[in-house]
Amino acid sequence: MRRFILSLLGVAALAVAAIAVLPSLISSDWVRAELGRQLSAATGSSIAFNGPVNLSAFPYLAVVAEDVTLSAEAEGITAEFAEVSGSVALSSLWSDRLHIKQIALDRPVIVLEEKAADEAASTADRGIETGSGDPLPALVAFLERSAIESVSITSGTFIRRSAEDPEEVVSDVELTLSAPDVDDAFSLSASARVGERSYETSFTISTLRSLLERQPADVTLTAEADPAPAPGMSSLEASGQVTLNANGSYQIRGGEVEAGGQAFGLNALFVPGKRARLLVDLETDRLDLTAFMDVAPETSQPGAPAADTSKPGNLQFLAGFDADMSINAAAVDLGEISASDVSFSAALKDGELAAELGHLEIDAGSLAANVATDVTADEPAFRGRLASKGLDIAKLSALAGQTVPLSGALTIDAGFAFRGLDGEAIRKTVDLAGTIGLRDAAYTLPGIADETMREVKAKKITARIESLAKPLRVAGRLQWRNKPVDVDLQIPAVDTILAGNLSAEGIPLKLQVKMPDANLSLDGKAALAGTYAGKLGFSTADLSAFLAGLGQSGAESIGPLAFNGHVDAGATGVSFQEASISVNSVEGAGSGSVEFTTPLKIMTALNFDELDLAQLAGAQSPALQAKAATGAEPADVPLDLSALRSIDATIKVNAKKLGYGKVFAGPVATSLVVSDGVASLTLPEAPFYGGHVVASLRADSSQSEPSIALKTSISGASAAPLLTDMAGFKHLEGSLKAEFDVTGAGGTSGALAKSLQGNANVGFSDGAIRGIDIANVYNNLVSLMTSGFKQDESKATTFTELGASFAIEGGVARTEDLKLVGPLIRMTGNGAADVAQSTLNFRLEPRLVASLKGQGAEISTDGIGVPVVVEGSFAAPRIYPDLSDLLKNPDAALAKLKDFGLPIDKLPIGDLLNGDGAGAAVKDLLGGTLDKALKDKAFKQEEQQLSIEENIGGDPAPKPDEAAVEIPPNEEAAKADAPTELPANGTEVPSEEADGPVEGFFKQLLR
Repeated sequence: MRRFILSLLGVAALAVAAIAVLPSLISSDWVRAELGRQLSAATGSSIAFNGPVNLSAFPYLAVVAEDVTLSAEAEGITAEFAEVSGSVALSSLWSDRLHIKQIALDRPVIVLEEKAADEAASTADRGIETGSGDPLPALVAFLERSAIESVSITSGTFIRRSAEDPEEVVSDVELTLSAPDVDDAFSLSASARVGERSYETSFTISTLRSLLERQPADVTLTAEADPAPAPGMSSLEASGQVTLNANGSYQIRGGEVEAGGQAFGLNALFVPGKRARLLVDLETDRLDLTAFMDVAPETSQPGAPAADTSKPGNLQFLAGFDADMSINAAAVDLGEISASDVSFSAALKDGELAAELGHLEIDAGSLAANVATDVTADEPAFRGRLASKGLDIAKLSALAGQTVPLSGALTIDAGFAFRGLDGEAIRKTVDLAGTIGLRDAAYTLPGIADETMREVKAKKITARIESLAKPLRVAGRLQWRNKPVDVDLQIPAVDTILAGNLSAEGIPLKLQVKMPDANLSLDGKAALAGTYAGKLGFSTADLSAFLAGLGQSGAESIGPLAFNGHVDAGATGVSFQEASISVNSVEGAGSGSVEFTTPLKIMTALNFDELDLAQLAGAQSPALQAKAATGAEPADVPLDLSALRSIDATIKVNAKKLGYGKVFAGPVATSLVVSDGVASLTLPEAPFYGGHVVASLRADSSQSEPSIALKTSISGASAAPLLTDMAGFKHLEGSLKAEFDVTGAGGTSGALAKSLQGNANVGFSDGAIRGIDIANVYNNLVSLMTSGFKQDESKATTFTELGASFAIEGGVARTEDLKLVGPLIRMTGNGAADVAQSTLNFRLEPRLVASLKGQGAEISTDGIGVPVVVEGSFAAPRIYPDLSDLLKNPDAALAKLKDFGLPIDKLPIGDLLNGDGAGAAVKDLLGGTLDKALKDKAFKQEEQQLSIEENIGGDPAPKPDEAAVEIPPNEEAAKADAPTELPANGTEVPSEEADGPVEGFFKQLLR
């Protein structure tokens, strides 16, 4: 500006001098040359008139010169004027006061060459009259001897060139200056274009003489820019009284400034010089910062080129001076946020701007900040720090128009940096480093009514931010339901802090929560409204205990639970994909959805390698398995299917193996459908223990007591592994074909088992009864009668067919038509299986073929009566021949021995049974004496010693240490004469011991 005014004064002097000398000149060539010489000498510049020069003396002394050039190398100024015109009043010829009517510069091109530092210093040493850099005193001194009615520039261009910086061009310069008298008002108005931005300004001083006399003068200044160089700076108006101080500075007191629609009280000091300095103090009662945050100013000039919005804004208009500024506001508004007692200061020196927000009090608390930048940069970069000892989170969210389920105080101590002036640039470049903390915080979990459950507290949590490009990590301990909760939370800070609407957009996060009885992990995006999308992992060693700790129930049968998958959860439902699920160690994978309606609507498709419904329902606990293994009565546990009433579900199941307990079929593809409290599962034909199975299960909770209905059809299954897995029953082999149709109801598992009713048809083919060889029993009756029966798993009764039909009532399955057909034996039988007690009680009646060595006609065994008894628990039944009937009819028994092929004819059977002596003794023994002798218990052994009846009846043998009885010395004689009791089942008889009467008889028979 200083050089511009000096150039303007030079041109004015040129015009005045031309008017003064031209009337005395005659030749136009001589006029141009002489005018150029005299003006060059007068101004210290090189001035040349290259075009026509026209003179006029009436009504004013006037000159019009075309193609004029000016060169002031000392100042680094060159200029070209298409036309220069000027006129002065005729009175200037005889008066000592120059009265300029007009000076007009048409289409000037003025070039300012910036000198190097050493050249500028040399020029300064030579001295310039206005060495202070302030053109106003020189102008005032000129005006004391002059009067200027009008000075104008039309379509001017100013070019600034520098070796260090790119060329700067100011075009479309229009200027009008008026200073008719030193006691009159001085006015200046100008407009110009710099790049894509247009400027307009006007400046008036009430009287220049007041300035010269160090008296206040009224001053007004207006400036407009389109587009605005900074938000809220499209227009500026200032007014006040200016005083010229003795040191050449100008001071404004009691002034006013209006910018961005805001009015400020102004006190300022302007110190002109090589680098001007401005000190400004602004005060206002209320400051609305909204206007200064507007980043999209409109172009006000019709037809003007649109602003280059891709070009970043800058602060280079501040680079030409130094300044100190302070702003104090009693109240500050920014949107919905209000602050009070705001103090702000800024210092600008050598292009470095430093600003400090000393205090900002808002409803939520107080803030302090500082920032610094280089205003000479094309895109300024800002660095600063933000601090607060505590901001009330609830109030802060309310100020931002949000509602968050979080309370407490937010503390901040963080440095920040960003580049640019508009909001988009700031969001793209902002960075933050420091700490953010929560103090005395409480978070309310959404969707939970119980106050004791929904509140999470934290005494103090501090999060450190390394950079917004890195996750914000919060790790600490919370308190929930008086239990410690370790939390490790990672939030992408740039997305969280700079997101426009957190409630809608959600917060990207990674969360690890460890509790004493459960773990939770999230990796997705959660919104404050309670929605979540992303990965979810949850695990607990005992879900029922975990829920009980939360005051919940309904999962008593579920222990270990784990879930991992992608979840989309909202207020109306949740869906999951690519999920792995483990319930009671039953592992599956798939997808599904749950809609939060009444009842819940569930749709899932799950895949399993092995789906154990018993394990899934919690029935395979170690305690129950141990109890079952010992044959103890099954545990009676509550049976609650009421949860079925609260859901409508369609669960598609694909399982390589599907079963209950140890019994599995598969692969299986089926669906579990739950509607109106009824669950239905249909099992299509599936591979099953080498055969196939078809089944349907219906569980009904709509009545007061839960009920079930089961229909099953089995064909071609291998009986041995099936019965072993189903009930631990290992004594039956063959190919199984069966049909079951059973229903039951009850509030406990025991009550349900005792209520079972229905029917069943069971058939086995090409199998065996393991543990007894019935044909061998008849081949070795004598040995069995002497030494007893020992159940031997290596023995088996083979058959081609075994079948029975059962009527089930009260949990007991009964049959009267059991039938077995084998190569050496036929059997019929009856009995019952008690499902509730897991016990068996069957009696089988064998019939032998004619030859024990092959197929033949059946031989009745009625005379002997050796039925087979199966009794005891499913897992450990006793299978033995009942020999007790042999003693009831010994004649018929011995007769039958001959039918079995025994060599009775060669033995003295008659003597043994009908004669005297030993024969009479044997007959008497078989006729009843044996029974009496046994009852006398000649050896007086302990009560746990098995009797002959027990031996014949097939009871298990006592343990060796239980059977051994010490005989007192004084009873040895009695022992020699007393009959000997038969050993228990399977007990070997030592050869050195004395034979009893029955054993002696059969030894004689077989001798």
